[in-house]
Amino acid sequence: MKFRFSLISPVLFFLALSTSLSVKAQDWVRTGSNLGSQPIRLAVTDFKPVGADPQTPVLKAAFDSTLYNDLSNAGIFDMVSKSFLPSGTPGSPQEINAAQYGNDPVNASMVAFGALSATNGRLVVYGWLFDTHNTANPQVLGKQYNEEASVDMARTVAHRFADEIIARLGGGINGICETKIYYVSSRSGSKEIWVMDYDGENQHQITHLGSVALSPHVSPDNSRIAFESLGSHGWVLRMYSLDLHRLVAFPGGADGSLNQSPAWSSDGTRIAFSSSRTGDSEIFTADASGGNPHRLTYFKGPDVSPTWNPKTNAQIAWASGRTGLPQIYIMDQDGSNVHRMTDQGYAVSPSWSPNGQFLTFSWNRKYGPGAPGGQDIYVMDIASLRFIQLTHDSGTNDFPSWAPDGRHIVFERMVGGRTQIWSMLADGTQQHQLTKSGNNFMPNWSWK
Repeated sequence: MKFRFSLISPVLFFLALSTSLSVKAQDWVRTGSNLGSQPIRLAVTDFKPVGADPQTPVLKAAFDSTLYNDLSNAGIFDMVSKSFLPSGTPGSPQEINAAQYGNDPVNASMVAFGALSATNGRLVVYGWLFDTHNTANPQVLGKQYNEEASVDMARTVAHRFADEIIARLGGGINGICETKIYYVSSRSGSKEIWVMDYDGENQHQITHLGSVALSPHVSPDNSRIAFESLGSHGWVLRMYSLDLHRLVAFPGGADGSLNQSPAWSSDGTRIAFSSSRTGDSEIFTADASGGNPHRLTYFKGPDVSPTWNPKTNAQIAWASGRTGLPQIYIMDQDGSNVHRMTDQGYAVSPSWSPNGQFLTFSWNRKYGPGAPGGQDIYVMDIASLRFIQLTHDSGTNDFPSWAPDGRHIVFERMVGGRTQIWSMLADGTQQHQLTKSGNNFMPNWSWK
């Protein structure tokens, strides 16, 4: 299953390859995402507990840690260690001296603070964001939340407040703190579809097929998951409704051939997938219900792992073995205007960035006998073919998937025969392991 996966001139490719070696990561991924720009120095206080409800300390601990971690993970802040913060816990605008946070030793441009209480089963949170250098009008953001009191909801409220801060200070790009990551896990005894919060918390199983489920891709409205499954009729595409909590019909992917790697268009109206119904595995598209399948590729050799340009839905990237080892290609959504993007090694598993400018994929550039290389995650600028390597000397890395903010990528990593899900910023920094139990594969980041 590993191979599940007008030619550009060699001269142009060589020039692009040479140029890529001297290009810094921040010159690539800052476009449209603010990643790589000067980070904003941000202080985040622990929130002030209000009242004597016995739930308050537990909820406050969950909220405080989640909020700080969310903002640390955002990739656009220089976070102030809490050990540098002034003594005291400001719970309202009347209780904070913003200038204290703007001066030595804190030197923060912004400070987030607030208060939290649990009363009669309700969690109430007041949160503020202040500009420490604007003494006349320091308030940048003020929010109030009133929800059912639980640890999960304390984390959710922290996610929401963090996303408000990220959107306000990060160029208007929505945060990802409430997004989900769908993936395959074998921890239950068979490979099933699972889901977790973006930070690895709240991991739980979705499907219970008792066979093999692979390649989950969630719809743009978060209502359905398309995936491939091994059943009595071979590999078929299946659809799981997150609203109904059960499988729903998807006739286009169950014709008795090898059907795999479904991918949604960003408008939710079409699915691209690979199918061997005509002999070799080729790229097809169908409507969201599985009807009207249409073949796009017509070459000998497997064509797999399609991914749409989410900005326009006018192009599809995929992996093809038509010249031997798999390489990354792009084409128009009707199958025309084919271009080869990689020209060496073993390249698979493309994922298209939200802004439509980049591809991330798994690439072993020195694949083959006598040329030992590593399978790593790369990002390529589509227009120039310049690329950067994000992972180095860290096992076998595969199946990258962009987050909707364009700043983060999730992927699988196998080390010592164990495969886990990791995330990182799109420049390769801040790599975090998200799963630890069982073996976990093929992550897919939700659209929102």
